[in-house]
Amino acid sequence: MSTGNLSKARLARMHETMAGHVARGAAPGVVTLVSRRGETHVDAIGLTEVDGRTPMARDTIFRISSMTKPVTAVAAMILVEECQLRLDDPVDPLLPELADRQVMRRLDGSVTDTVPANRPISVRDLLTFQLGFGVFFAPPGTFPIQDAIAEAGIGDGPPRPAELPGPNEWIRRFGTLPLMHQPGERWMYNTGSDILGVLIERASGQSLETFCRRRIFEPLGMKDTAFSVPAVKLDRFATSYEPDPQTGALRVYDPAVGGQWSSPPAFQSGSGGLVSTVDDFAAFGQMMLAGGRYGDERILSRTTVQAMVTDHLTPRVKEESGFFPGYFDSRSWGLGLAVVTRRDSPSAVPGQFGWDGGLGTSWYSDPREDLTAILMTQRSGFPQLSEIYLDFWTSVYQALDD
Repeated sequence: MSTGNLSKARLARMHETMAGHVARGAAPGVVTLVSRRGETHVDAIGLTEVDGRTPMARDTIFRISSMTKPVTAVAAMILVEECQLRLDDPVDPLLPELADRQVMRRLDGSVTDTVPANRPISVRDLLTFQLGFGVFFAPPGTFPIQDAIAEAGIGDGPPRPAELPGPNEWIRRFGTLPLMHQPGERWMYNTGSDILGVLIERASGQSLETFCRRRIFEPLGMKDTAFSVPAVKLDRFATSYEPDPQTGALRVYDPAVGGQWSSPPAFQSGSGGLVSTVDDFAAFGQMMLAGGRYGDERILSRTTVQAMVTDHLTPRVKEESGFFPGYFDSRSWGLGLAVVTRRDSPSAVPGQFGWDGGLGTSWYSDPREDLTAILMTQRSGFPQLSEIYLDFWTSVYQALDD
């Protein structure tokens, strides 16, 4: 038995399972990390690109897409602790573009058929995704507001950072759109984190990347985490792929060289713009697992982290909010990340927290098991329905040996 009570034989089983997915072409490569009670196992399998020659490595850089959201939330909570932001204060003083919101009468109606918002948007609304605006999990053109979002050019799909305007123009464009629901009425995914990033910039007087680098990345030793990849590191940057909707074959979503992340973006997306490595993000996960401390560094107080990983959605909001069928039966949302509320599988433990990235990554920490685990691939897909994702998390928990 190991010091972390992880079975070597069962970790070998995890390797064989992940290697099988790579061999079958589900992804060109994969890097996994399992850390428990000071013992860490990292496994790199496959290649950084289809038909390439560069092997996956522990320091391979990935687009972590929506795993950016918890990082943005931590940045915001640093400012809350410093009393630069308050959870229930309106965002209007720092984001006047969002004052006097209008709300659509009907989601399937005209974007000009609106009523005044019942109250302003708060910082808490951004963190809990209850501002009344978010992305649709419906085909383009299903609702008129989707056309308005596309026309505004604020992004409404997989991250493409090079195509967005700077933060001041982005928030101006967002301010021309009505809300879809009254603040506090529904949980709607994604957009709250982008707005939160702009709010952090205005509250701190720094770019989102500068603030995160000084207050999170440097203290945690996250040397490869950023909103773009410099030229000297592009040889460690995995090409990103997506499945062809007709054939299922992998096609390039974003190349390593000359792609969306190969130069600094005008808009540093708080919802999905970061790149990172498995060890970098493990430091972030361990900090959260340890209640805000990492070594000698204190990023957040223990009570702030506890507030972040608490269920903040009411039963009514869960019932009326769509994500995918059954999601809120056993999971919910805290301040900027997901929390597990009910055990519905061996790998879903109440109190577990973290989030996934739609371009192929996943992170959760589990206080009950003193466990942090991370999956990094360069194949996009809805994580909860991905066989690689499902088999990884099953493999993590079957490796526990106590």
